[in-house]
Amino acid sequence: MKLTHHNIQGDTPSSHFQIPVYEFGDKNAPCKIYLQAGMHADEHPGMLVLNHLMDSLEAAEAAGTLNAYFVILPVVNPLGLVHITHHAHRGRYHLTNGLNYNRGWPDFAKMIVADTSVCAKFGDDAASNKKLVRDWIANWLATTTPITALEKQRHIVMRHCFDADMVLDLHCDDMALNHIYIVPQNIPRYQGLSDRLGSVATLLAEDSGGGSFDEVWSGLWISLQEALPDHAWPEPVLSATLEYRGQADVYDDIAKQDAINLYDFFCDEDLIASAPSTPLMPACAPTALNACEIVRVTSSGLIAYHVSLGDVVKTGDIIADLISLDGTAPARERTPIYAGTDGIVFSMLQSKYVWPGTSIAKIAGTSALASRGTYLLED
Repeated sequence: MKLTHHNIQGDTPSSHFQIPVYEFGDKNAPCKIYLQAGMHADEHPGMLVLNHLMDSLEAAEAAGTLNAYFVILPVVNPLGLVHITHHAHRGRYHLTNGLNYNRGWPDFAKMIVADTSVCAKFGDDAASNKKLVRDWIANWLATTTPITALEKQRHIVMRHCFDADMVLDLHCDDMALNHIYIVPQNIPRYQGLSDRLGSVATLLAEDSGGGSFDEVWSGLWISLQEALPDHAWPEPVLSATLEYRGQADVYDDIAKQDAINLYDFFCDEDLIASAPSTPLMPACAPTALNACEIVRVTSSGLIAYHVSLGDVVKTGDIIADLISLDGTAPARERTPIYAGTDGIVFSMLQSKYVWPGTSIAKIAGTSALASRGTYLLED
């Protein structure tokens, strides 16, 4: 194991940040695996999962059973760790510009297609084209000078993951069951990842509309195939967002089992020369992200749920009542909130006080919803 610290000069006097990077295995291994946690810095379950996973990887490295090179950034967003206000941590948005830390990552495919000099070199060999693309990104990273602390942080992250064969971004929801976001091109090849996660929803989208971190790396190859179909391209790398339950679910025993499950996935893929410790249990069938209903309220009040996580609902079922806190009958009048699709309730709110536009639940269905549009993310 190798530990490196990358220092970041902050945007204000005397402010400094540090990103730790752990490396396991041989850099020259045929496959590179990149994992990170805490992109949304107030989402902590993934950090604990990686704490346990790294123990196992260190033991595997000592035993000589690693068949891949693992790079792990368990605290990937130190900027977001400082966003503490009135005894509450809020690490989802950058406080200066309001940007969601997991939105607006670079569209490398768009930049590459616009570069006629590199496009002229693409040919019929997928491996050669893959190298040209990664060399182009490496050069972009080497010649681009980040200015703000946020740009510096993202630059460090991209330097470590742009050439990875698997990119796994560990997140959590507010109050939820395990689920996964992944491009459809990675299924069914990597259905085992969802199975090992114990996912109740495997949500598929090529482009969810926000420039999310995970979609950069799989979407790169999908977009190049679409823009330059006359050339040969490799299969999209496995790049996925793994949602480990909710923000409050930071428990050592649960995280340890999650780490075992992730380790077993690597064993399944022969990235670790060891037999999985548990049998593979099939999880849910995948469904399109635009078939996932994000249930929102249109006025403020107090939510009283009629459902629990994991409940299967039908269109028209009452999933909650919204209790008005003002008007003619404050704290007495109830307005029912209905499910707009058939499916499983996999996400809900911890705080039950809501305001217009608040998402109170997510329901993973099977039929595309016209209401979803092209921006498929919650925020």
